[in-house]
Amino acid sequence: MRAAFAAALALGACGALAQAPAGPEKSNMELVGSDALQGRSAYQPVVQKQGKRWILYVGHHGGRSMNPLSGQDEYNGTSILDVTDPAKPVPLAHIPGEPGAGESGGAQMVRVCDGATLPHADKSKVYMLRTFGNSAHEIWDVTDPAKPRLLTNVVNKLKGTHKNWWECDTGIAYLVSGVGGWRTRRMTLVYDLSDPARPRFIREFGLPGQQAGAKGESPTELHGPISTGPKGNRVYFGYGTDKAGILQIVDRDKLLNGPKEPTDANLRYPEVGRLELPPTNGAHTTFPVLGMDVAEFAKDAGGSKRDFAVIVDESLVNECQEPRQMVWIADITAESKPFNISSYTVPEASGNFCSRGGRFGSHSSNESMAPVYYKRVVFIAFFNAGVRALDIRDPYHPKEIGYYIPAVSEKTDKRCVGTGAAERCKVAIQTNNVEVDERGYIYIVDRANTGLHILQLTGEARKAANFP
Repeated sequence: MRAAFAAALALGACGALAQAPAGPEKSNMELVGSDALQGRSAYQPVVQKQGKRWILYVGHHGGRSMNPLSGQDEYNGTSILDVTDPAKPVPLAHIPGEPGAGESGGAQMVRVCDGATLPHADKSKVYMLRTFGNSAHEIWDVTDPAKPRLLTNVVNKLKGTHKNWWECDTGIAYLVSGVGGWRTRRMTLVYDLSDPARPRFIREFGLPGQQAGAKGESPTELHGPISTGPKGNRVYFGYGTDKAGILQIVDRDKLLNGPKEPTDANLRYPEVGRLELPPTNGAHTTFPVLGMDVAEFAKDAGGSKRDFAVIVDESLVNECQEPRQMVWIADITAESKPFNISSYTVPEASGNFCSRGGRFGSHSSNESMAPVYYKRVVFIAFFNAGVRALDIRDPYHPKEIGYYIPAVSEKTDKRCVGTGAAERCKVAIQTNNVEVDERGYIYIVDRANTGLHILQLTGEARKAANFP
């Protein structure tokens, strides 16, 4: 029945038959629970333990849909679900976002911090930081996740936002933004949000040549940072999406306390190293994996403990109409001279992915550094190839140990290439982002409106992750 529906939907979309699998495709991963997310295109999932409950926050791309909780037709924004029982996710609230479609509206990015951890917050509260489309960053009180309340607007009148990072132990936030005068759509505004009710601006930051008044070609725009906080004293910035990628390693203390006027010299000052990717590949996610014991080098006189970064490009174009975007692992032990040591991609022929419709290629990795998977397994969202579990215990030879590609549903949207009479459209899974929680559950969300899937590892993959 599902197969017939999917085929008929694809045929009717643009007159071109798309062969969608009848059910999920999987290896060493099983579905635990799911939710349609009201048929909204989804970007970032974040899981937060609140008391005895586990709460999932999901940022959405632009668009609009009916919210059964309110009975209103609402612009896509932020969904909040109780996933304490991952087999039965319970929708609690949806907060509308900025009007607009796709990348032009919604509230794609979300981060959550507990007030008990933030240095100057109300210790009884829980706070959510989110983008409001491309124009603003907001903080919400989500202490009662079913009744979110807007607390403050951190900054507005922006021309771009994206993948923020918020240090819950210090309150420092790195807000991907576009501000007037800067020559790029996305750079960094650094704020102290240790008291979420009273945001304090620290500085603007970006690559030399992006700031106002610079000459020549502006470097590629920021995609997002990941910070290790004061203990690690590093921030890993990823620039570029599907081309001209840059991994930039920044001294956090120098970034926060160094000279702040955005001159070329001051923007270079905090940088301790960078790795520039080829013109055909980007750096959507730059996930640090630090202090790894490499078994192969255990008997060597030195070098068995090393630092790495998992760099994930983002595919942007449907049906392989661009160079393959994939995963790279860089050795960053010598920070001033990082270098690539290995790569990974899903073999196209394993599922004829270029002809399935939609994007095929990598997008993002999980970002949680919880011990449950850290230094052993990373999860990669691969659009129409679903989510992939990658064993990185030997980072020089990463190995796929499991995958899950959800089945299309009646909510799954079509993806098209070409124009006019040459246009063809297919209904395809578009696994967009992935995150894990401390219990080991894996959360994937879909760009093409297929919703949320909560997964767990099984078989050999579970053993690789050191589960009993």
